[in-house]
Amino acid sequence: MLKKISEQLPSLNRTVWILASGRLLSEIGTGFVLFYAPIFFVNQVGLSATLVGIGIGSGQIAGVIGRFLGGVFTDNKSVGRRRTLLLSAAISVLADVFLALTYNFPTLLLGNLVLGLGVGLYWPATEAVIADITTPEERNEAFAVTRVADSLGLGIGVVLGGLIISTAGNYRLLFVADGISFLVFFAVIYFAVKESYNFEGQTTAKNPFSGWGIALRDRAFVTFLGINILFTTYISQIQSTLPLYFRNYVQTGGEALGFSPEIISALFTWYITFAAIMQLPMARFLNRFRRAQALTFSFSLWLIGFVLIWVTGITTVAPLVIAIITLGILSLGLNSYTPSASSLVADIAPASLRGVYLSLNSQCWAVGFFVGPPVGGWALDQSRWITDQFWLVAAATTLVGMFALRILNQLLKS
Repeated sequence: MLKKISEQLPSLNRTVWILASGRLLSEIGTGFVLFYAPIFFVNQVGLSATLVGIGIGSGQIAGVIGRFLGGVFTDNKSVGRRRTLLLSAAISVLADVFLALTYNFPTLLLGNLVLGLGVGLYWPATEAVIADITTPEERNEAFAVTRVADSLGLGIGVVLGGLIISTAGNYRLLFVADGISFLVFFAVIYFAVKESYNFEGQTTAKNPFSGWGIALRDRAFVTFLGINILFTTYISQIQSTLPLYFRNYVQTGGEALGFSPEIISALFTWYITFAAIMQLPMARFLNRFRRAQALTFSFSLWLIGFVLIWVTGITTVAPLVIAIITLGILSLGLNSYTPSASSLVADIAPASLRGVYLSLNSQCWAVGFFVGPPVGGWALDQSRWITDQFWLVAAATTLVGMFALRILNQLLKS
């Protein structure tokens, strides 16, 4: 059985699997606190829901700074990929110390700012390592492996976090467990991961931020950034707007509108689980296409998914079945986007500037999650007709993305 499973796994550099294992452990820790932290801060610390929202949201601001610095450090001879990863893990441990000791809003704010900084430092460094140690043909599967580790770790962490709460009843233990997971990740990097980029012969630039100017003058890359913001905005809509739409607007046939919380939970569990199962098969399927073609395929899936969300909201015929199919298609859209986008950036970027390019790629997530929830929230607050048509507008934007990909493809050929 295990032999058959191992034969199905891609043959990749050992460091990819080490990074994925470390990421699995750290994501288990993240799962511990992801859904339970707001409950703890409101019900036990005694903060208002508004203050908790501000405190948790502040991590996104620090994340932007962390991604910026992560790109600079990753490409810097004095720091490099490995030390940036170690710094990220150490800062994340410190953040959990602050959060475990939180007793008022300033300590909550401090903990989330430090955590956002640590997470921001992580992404450019880890994706640069993967790009360094893989060939262009291997990158889709390599990035897919790390995404599978993320999904599995997060799912395991959510389950274990609930178990800790139900047995021990102590929410602060969750932050302790999260901190331990980051300590383990630090140890994995320290003992098992070597610096992946050869800085020999590279002199330290007088202006460490000069790489940003080079990246932002790269027409193909800047075109991709606009495309990438579309994708990340879509993902933010699935996480923030769609659950509320399913809860308040779907016609289930009874007097009340919307699916029950239990059904919504089951739907999104299906979404996460199916995405994890299909991540590697999708990466292998997309290996036969150019990156821009793979992303066009992803846009096609998002288009179909958004139209089906609209259908779910306006029909009274088996809306639950349509919702299940919809989230399955959207999970495939996510699967076809994440490895292809990271691989494309790694292909475009000069090896010496991968950290900067991947940092800007990561910033698109911050932009998408900044823009998406307010726009979706506005749509839900309008008349029913506007709320329903919002999903058709989202579907139409995928056509803009496909057109932009044609332009990108021409730029890459020139």
